[in-house]
Amino acid sequence: MGEDFLQNFEIAIKVNNLNLWYGDNNALKEISIDIPKNKVTSLIGPSGCGKSTFIRCINRMNDLVRTCSIEGEVLVYDEDIYNEDIDVVELRKKVGMVFQKPNPFPMSIAENITYGPKIHGIKNKNELNRIVEQSLKAAALWDEVSDRLDKSALDLSGGQQQRLCIARTLAVNPEIILFDEPCSALDPISTAKIEELIMNLKKDYTIVIVTHNMQQAARISNYTAYFLHGKIMEYGDTEQIFENPRVKSTEDYITGRFG
Repeated sequence: MGEDFLQNFEIAIKVNNLNLWYGDNNALKEISIDIPKNKVTSLIGPSGCGKSTFIRCINRMNDLVRTCSIEGEVLVYDEDIYNEDIDVVELRKKVGMVFQKPNPFPMSIAENITYGPKIHGIKNKNELNRIVEQSLKAAALWDEVSDRLDKSALDLSGGQQQRLCIARTLAVNPEIILFDEPCSALDPISTAKIEELIMNLKKDYTIVIVTHNMQQAARISNYTAYFLHGKIMEYGDTEQIFENPRVKSTEDYITGRFG
C-alpha cells in the first residue's frame, strides 16, 4: 500500500494485489499491505471478512484447500513465497502459526517442543534439552512446567496449552509468528498472559494477529488493518485507527466496526 507511516521501518511482509478464490467465491480482493518487522500488526473486522484467510496466505496454509486459487504477490523479506521453487516446509519454519484453539500434540510437554527441531534434523539430546528450556522460558511457561516435562501436554490448562503451542512454534526459530484469534477460547487471566507474551515477543519476532477483540487490538498492536468483505478498508497506526478513523460509513456501524 506504500504506507507513509512505515517509511522508517524494515518491511517483513509485502503483499501486492492479492486475490484469492475458493471456487467461485472471491474471498480476498486486491489486498496490498506492508507489514513492518518486529512490530505487532492486528487484523480486525467482522466474521467472514477475510482476516484468517489472509494470514493463511502468508505461510501458504491455503495450499491445503483444494478449491483455492491465488493471484498476486506475497513477499517475505523480499522473497516471493508463491514462486514454484519455494520449499513450503522451510517457509512454515520461518513463518510460524498459532491457531484459535490450543492444539498440543498428544505427547509429553518436552516432546511437543522437540517435535519440530527433530523434523529439521536436530538429534543431539543436549541441544534438544536447551531448546525445550529456551522455548518454554520465551513463552513464559518454564516456571510452571519445568518439573513435569515428561507429563502429557493434554493435562495442562487451556491457557498453558496455548503458551505451549507458542513455545512449540518458537522452537524452530521462526522470524514471523501468525496468531489466529489465540485468546478466543481463553479466560481473562490467560488472555492477559498471552497478550503480555505477544508484546514481549515483538522484540525478536514480527507478529501478525487476527482478533475480534477491539480492546485487545488497541492494547497490544502497533498497527491495525480493518478488513471488510475481503478488502482492507483502512490500515494505519493503531491509535489513529481507533481514535480518528478515516473510514466512517453506515456499513461500518452495522457490522460493529465502531459499535
